[in-house]
Amino acid sequence: MGKIKVLTGNYAAAEAAALCRLDLIAAYPITPQSSVVEHLSEMVHNGELDSDLVQVESEHSAMSVVQGAAAAGARTFTATSAQGLALMYEPYYRMSTMRLPMVMAIATREMSSPETIWSGQQDAISVRDAGWMQMFCDSNQEIADMIIQGYMIAEHPDVVLPINVCYDGFYSSHLTAGVDMPTQEEVDAFLPSHRPLYSALLDPDKPLALDPMTPGELMLHYRRSHLQAMQNALAVIDETDKKFAAAFGRSYGGLIEEYRCDDAEVVIVTIGGMTGAGKDAVDTARERGIRAGLVKIRFYRPFPAKRLAAALGGKKAFCVVDRSVCFGWDRGPMYVETCAALEDLSGTARFSAIGGLGGADISVADMEGVIDRLNEIKDQPGEYETRWLMKDQEAAK
Repeated sequence: MGKIKVLTGNYAAAEAAALCRLDLIAAYPITPQSSVVEHLSEMVHNGELDSDLVQVESEHSAMSVVQGAAAAGARTFTATSAQGLALMYEPYYRMSTMRLPMVMAIATREMSSPETIWSGQQDAISVRDAGWMQMFCDSNQEIADMIIQGYMIAEHPDVVLPINVCYDGFYSSHLTAGVDMPTQEEVDAFLPSHRPLYSALLDPDKPLALDPMTPGELMLHYRRSHLQAMQNALAVIDETDKKFAAAFGRSYGGLIEEYRCDDAEVVIVTIGGMTGAGKDAVDTARERGIRAGLVKIRFYRPFPAKRLAAALGGKKAFCVVDRSVCFGWDRGPMYVETCAALEDLSGTARFSAIGGLGGADISVADMEGVIDRLNEIKDQPGEYETRWLMKDQEAAK
């Protein structure tokens, strides 16, 4: 067994990444991610971590450095947030479309403007179609475990794609909790050493063209292959969760987690750190005689359409709670995609809820209000207007 440590989410991400025998780390700080790369830098400086550390001048450079190293066969890591993610977008997009596997942590944060540095998920959601896998954590333990699982998923020969391990900035990134951190020996036994599927670029005996100008017919082939790899990842993610449970005794459900859903009539769908408040609200609703349940979306890319449809099938009403917005829809992005996954919504009452923007809290009372509204409309199928989780509900209408 590993050692129980009291760690922030950022430190949990850094120490888990260090256990994965990284070849190279690119470090550039941005709030609220900064202490991830600062802690890794500290470990390298103190001789606790045998990795190359490149201190770059910007996030664009950070992604460019890990991209070059990954193309040469290295296992790489970096982390970012918000405007930093926006600045690295060009090489970020290229990282996935060149099929270079790696893990990058995102301590999620609102995008400006209005000017803010506080928590929200708009940064990660804004790049959901850039070809990376994305998963969202709701505890520091899950952050550590998913960094380790992330390399197994990303480097799987049926996948070979980079992955973001996302968690709520300031809430998860800076708050401390007990984390059962595996030992190096345990991680070595679980995570295979990195074996690139192609030769290093500078091997004259095995020449390789990297990112040449590409005609349309070949581009179609690449995109089709990329999409198929995403679909392959659906099974790999669930399989990896089972392998991790066998090795460490902790299972997260793979693509989604279901909580008290078996006999539920009404269900709230969550993502990230709001899940704990949602589970507490479900428990109190059950005590009041409301048959409530919760589904946590863990992986947003690839989207777990079939498992989500199965979890919500036969339920009378559901609400998807987003910590971001889908511009142009007057809804949350997860709500839009959940409705698309279910296809036939004719017998279901449903609505989108949006809260927690710019660092605002999503409380148990907020979740209880959502459940109460679902209970009111459960026998009246149809789509209802978006609910804004604000202190003044009259102002929210």
